[in-house]
Amino acid sequence: MKMNRNFAALLLLLLVGCKPSDHGLIANDGSLTLVADGYQFTEGPASDSLGNVYFTDQPNNRILKWDSSTGKVSVYLEPAGRANGLYVDRQGHLVAAADEVFQLWKIDRNKQHEILAANFEGRKFNGPNDLWIDKQGGIYFTDPYYQRPYWERTEKEIEQERVYYLSPDKKEIRVAADNLVQPNGIIGSADGTTLYIADIGDNKTYAYQIAENGELVNRRLFAGMGSDGMTLDEHGNLYLTGDGVTVLDATGKKILHIPVPEEWTANVTFGGKDQKTLFITAMDALYSLPMKVKGTRF
Repeated sequence: MKMNRNFAALLLLLLVGCKPSDHGLIANDGSLTLVADGYQFTEGPASDSLGNVYFTDQPNNRILKWDSSTGKVSVYLEPAGRANGLYVDRQGHLVAAADEVFQLWKIDRNKQHEILAANFEGRKFNGPNDLWIDKQGGIYFTDPYYQRPYWERTEKEIEQERVYYLSPDKKEIRVAADNLVQPNGIIGSADGTTLYIADIGDNKTYAYQIAENGELVNRRLFAGMGSDGMTLDEHGNLYLTGDGVTVLDATGKKILHIPVPEEWTANVTFGGKDQKTLFITAMDALYSLPMKVKGTRF
C-alpha cells in the first residue's frame, strides 16, 4: 500500500512540478513522499522551532511527533483530549483544540495540560477546531459544530458557529468573528496584521485586518473556496486544503495545485530543520514535500 501511494504521489508531483505555473515554490528535486500512514484520520500539523512536526490522529485520541533529526514518527501524547488543531506558542508549549471536552488546552513539556478556555458565557463551546496565536500571545480559535460519535450530547449549547479570541493574559474570551456558516481553518500573517478564516460551510475564505486591540475589522472575501486547515509561506502565499493543496498568492489568485493521492486533505504546515518542508495531513497519512520557500514562523 505504501509503495502504491508513493508511486502515485511521485507521478502527481512530476506532473505539477514540470509546469511553469508552479511559481518556483516546489524544490527542483522535490517529490511528494508518504512519511507515515495507518492512522484513522490525521489533522492539526504544527511545527516547533527545531522543525519537529506534531500532528493528531483524532479518532484514536493521540498526538504524534515527527522528529526533524531522525525523520521518525512516534506517539507524543495519548490520550490527548481528541485534539484537532495544534499550534506551538512562543514558549514551546503545544496549544491544542481539545475537541472531546470542548476546550482549549496548553500542554507543557511534561505533557501535562492546562485548560485555557472551557466555555463562553457559561455555555460549552461547539468544539474548538483550529487556532492561531498572535505575537502578544492572544489566541484566535474556530468553533464549528461537528457531531462526534464519542460525545454524549447531540445538540449545541451555543447556536452560532464563530471565531473567538482569548486575550494574552488568558482572562477574557470574546467573539472575534461571526456571520459565518461553519468556520474551520485559520492562520495569521507573519506581521500580525491579517487573519485568514476559512468558512468551509459556505465555501469561502475571508481576510480580516487585525486591529491593535486584537479586534478583527474590514472583512473581505479572499477566495471563493473554503478550507479545512491552512498555512502561509514567507511570501504571503496562502495554502488551502481539501482537494489536495491549493496555493493562492497574496491577491487571492490561484498559482499552484498540489495533488495528494487521498480522498481528503485536512491540514498543512511548514516544518523541518530549515522550515522548507511542507507537511500535509490527509486521511490516514502524513505526507511531506520539499519546497523552495519557508513557512512564516522560526
